[in-house]
Amino acid sequence: MKHERPLPTRYTSPGMSAGFLLWKVSNAWQRRQRAALKPFDLTHSQFVLLATTAWFGATETLTQSRLSEVSGVDAMTTSQIVRTLEAAGLVKRREHPDDPRAIAIAVTAAGRARAAKALEAVEQTDEDFFEPVRGQSAAFLKLLRVLAGAADQPNEE
Repeated sequence: MKHERPLPTRYTSPGMSAGFLLWKVSNAWQRRQRAALKPFDLTHSQFVLLATTAWFGATETLTQSRLSEVSGVDAMTTSQIVRTLEAAGLVKRREHPDDPRAIAIAVTAAGRARAAKALEAVEQTDEDFFEPVRGQSAAFLKLLRVLAGAADQPNEE
């Protein structure tokens, strides 16, 4: 069997690429979160939007646009997931009290209860997953915040 030369790269192995390692870590974390959320009949994206609605909806009237903004989920996906959550009785749409053109999204009592139980599972899954870096958690979180902020900035090329 003839072995071809590897792809031209600046790395000596895939494990030297931060992007590749982030992809692997993200996939492993997502698998664990999917398993943790399965008993609650929620996907991770549904959980994020449900929990975000419960969190931010406690202090402000959320529109779908605002929900998309604070959750980091794109507008089209937010729209689809809100419809799914509404059909499940976890969120409701109602008239916006200040803007007659807007629709407000609020969590229902059933949605709040499910979000609270699911949040316990998600937080425990995070704690277990990130256990190997517990001693460096403050520095790790700081780096993640830097990267999250950079991801929110437009690419100036």
